[in-house]
Amino acid sequence: MPYEIVIGLEIHAELNTKSKIFCGCKNEFGGEPNSNCCPVCLGMPGTLPVLNKEAVIYAIKAGLAMNCRISEVSKMDRKNYFYPDMPKAYQVSQYDIPLCYDGYVEIEADGQTKNIGIERIHLEEDAGKLMHDPNGQGTLIDYNRAGVPLIEIVTRPDIRSPKEARVLFENIKSILEYTGVCDCQMQEGSLRADVNLSVRPTGQETLGTRTEMKNLNSFRAVERACEAEAKRQIELLEKGLKVVQETRRWDDSKQESYPMREKEESLDYRFFPEPDLVPIVVDKTLIKNIKASIPELPGARKKRYINELEIPAYDANIITSDMKIADFFEEATKVCSNYKLVSNWLLTDLLRLVKEKGQDVMQKLTAQKFGELMVYYDKGEISQASAKKVLDIVSETGEEPGSLIERLELKVQRDENLVESIVKKVVQDNPKAVSDYKSGKTKAFGFLMGRVMAQLKGNGDPEQIKRLLTRELKSLME
Repeated sequence: MPYEIVIGLEIHAELNTKSKIFCGCKNEFGGEPNSNCCPVCLGMPGTLPVLNKEAVIYAIKAGLAMNCRISEVSKMDRKNYFYPDMPKAYQVSQYDIPLCYDGYVEIEADGQTKNIGIERIHLEEDAGKLMHDPNGQGTLIDYNRAGVPLIEIVTRPDIRSPKEARVLFENIKSILEYTGVCDCQMQEGSLRADVNLSVRPTGQETLGTRTEMKNLNSFRAVERACEAEAKRQIELLEKGLKVVQETRRWDDSKQESYPMREKEESLDYRFFPEPDLVPIVVDKTLIKNIKASIPELPGARKKRYINELEIPAYDANIITSDMKIADFFEEATKVCSNYKLVSNWLLTDLLRLVKEKGQDVMQKLTAQKFGELMVYYDKGEISQASAKKVLDIVSETGEEPGSLIERLELKVQRDENLVESIVKKVVQDNPKAVSDYKSGKTKAFGFLMGRVMAQLKGNGDPEQIKRLLTRELKSLME
């Protein structure tokens, strides 16, 4: 029996504010354990929270970027549960009136474009971090992350394949980066996803029993977790067994999931309005101003690159998926207007350098310098090999491309008399190759071309050399 996979994501993104959501403690990663804590974020009796306005603005910005409606009146709620990483024994979140709701994000997967509904985006505080002793001797808790402002992006169950889940996660990450809402450092835990997945016989309207896999922090992990969980559930149903509604832990190294606990329902959390915080009232002027501050988003940039700059869709997708690369491309094309040339070199040689040396390489090899180098190459003033050489050196030293080209004498040599004299000498010094060419061995022509180029230290014009060499050999055959 064929089955349909139904997936929804819950994406948690830490907001890029300077301080935590209800206190003045620093919102930063990597400090000494429990060094960024105060009585408020530790939930000490008698303390009162004050909502960080910047966190509200960032949440609204994310909502508008994902085509959401904004609640003009919202509120914070208490989500009650006991777990060691939550010092108050409850989490301040939003329940029935989220700040943002009823949006969508466009994705393209398997050649199809579709909108994935965004059920809600709500504001909440993050929990601390548990550090388990590998020898099972105990658990330590770092509360630096407790109270860091989060948004939770809850999609509708519109996703129908693991690939769609991965693409949606990638698109949302790009949107959050472009808007500056989240730094999206997934290795630091600032962006992570929970996967809700069920399967049902194709054509059935009723949803199957869903499971949840929590805290996935890579695109590949999301896709692989969806594939494995769908396979597991289908195998259970094929055997006549039931799928248990539960929360599972995904182990990406083993590519397996393990049951953690039964899945909670909203009633289990005993939500009620947070009594220590006043309602959130958002006026239309603020919404208008936030909307005006949103830059061109990755989807719009991609369409512009394809339609206006005539960049291939595949290339445009790669460039716009990373805001730093897209901004680099924009700046470089202000210097060199050959958009396709800049795109090709960026996606091959620049990304090669980034992969080898990290994104810090772009501090020395700036977009301005990259664009200047592309102008030299586009005009035919340097060869491809020389352009690659300059690119590698500039990425190490930060030297100006123009001065480097002059210093290393890399400009293409087009002096007709000089090149012609070198061609004649090469022909004279290589009688066997000339004889082979006369007897129809075409590879001999390439050999002679190579010898001429070598004499010019690789800085000859191939078309000019080919023309002059052809003329010289033809004169010998007459």
